[in-house]
Amino acid sequence: MFSPLNLKRLLAGAAFAIWAIVAPAQQLAPAAQPAAQAAVVAAKPQVVVLATGGTIAGAGATAANSASYAAAKVPVDKLLAGLPELANVANVRGEQVFQIASESFTNAQLLTLGKRVSALAKQPDVDGIVITHGTDTLEETAYFLNLVVRTNKPIVVVGSMRPGTALSADGALNLLSAVTVAANKQSAGKGVLVTMSDEIQSGRDVTKGVNIKTQAFRSQWGPLGMVVEGNSYWFRAPVKRHTAQSEFNIDEIDALAPVEIVYGYGNVPRATVDAVGRTGVKALIHAGTGNGSVADRVVPALQDLRGQGVQIIRSSRVADGFVLRNAEQPDDKYDWVVAHDLNPQKARILAAVALTRAQTSKELQRIFWEY
Repeated sequence: MFSPLNLKRLLAGAAFAIWAIVAPAQQLAPAAQPAAQAAVVAAKPQVVVLATGGTIAGAGATAANSASYAAAKVPVDKLLAGLPELANVANVRGEQVFQIASESFTNAQLLTLGKRVSALAKQPDVDGIVITHGTDTLEETAYFLNLVVRTNKPIVVVGSMRPGTALSADGALNLLSAVTVAANKQSAGKGVLVTMSDEIQSGRDVTKGVNIKTQAFRSQWGPLGMVVEGNSYWFRAPVKRHTAQSEFNIDEIDALAPVEIVYGYGNVPRATVDAVGRTGVKALIHAGTGNGSVADRVVPALQDLRGQGVQIIRSSRVADGFVLRNAEQPDDKYDWVVAHDLNPQKARILAAVALTRAQTSKELQRIFWEY
């Protein structure tokens, strides 16, 4: 039998033995913990968010202001700090490239943004790039990057229809989805993407179809996939040339060609075409009715411009469908180009990029078929 004194000594010895085992591990833990945390951080994808302003960085006077607000007010650091869930997806850092409403984007700003995206894409420590953007010209910027940035790394453009101060604001989830897609290796090689309202859209195909609803972006060909609770689900891939397969390279472009759009409508005069023709454009996009139709009184004005070396490109103001060559107008006879399924604003982007080099109308038509 143990006396009380012996029992006390036995328990003290057992406690010392346990301490002798645990203490070294506790002493090592502070040194080992940072290394383990660093390994976890390094294992996450590295995503850069380039901010340009827009509604996603906007603020309204009250939470009820979902349609009337000031765009481009919140800087990127606050935008990211307000979304701690991003850390579960990737190591994210932000850069403020611009702080403007997207309707004020210029060709010069497209070039600045494109060159920065291209430079980041070349960095081995960057796995994906997200661009926050106002929705008014988001589709144009996405298509421009799709044409000129030569990389297979994921590039995702994202915006919102409501400012972050509004009830049921959509920007936070859109941004989280965009980072999720940019961090996903399955997104590589699919061209520039647009992620909004849980959908993954092709930057080439997508367009803004509604101005006050959150489900504002669509494509007549349908989304490429969906983002649901942090998982990307893919259903199709683009077939048109883009990014790494493009013949155009942002690193070799210092200025875009001057291209303008003329809108077709009932009672349209030729005076608008004549006026635009005097501005020194290299191409004119005619946003025609129906199948890119051109009013009889406008045809001679377009023919005159073509005779002066200006490329004439028939697009349509109709949301869906595509312009058929030699239908409605004898394109072969007039030496005109058709925009295929590109809407007028995207046709302008492609022509402005393509005409940074000398192009015959035949070559330009090939480009419109392929891109």
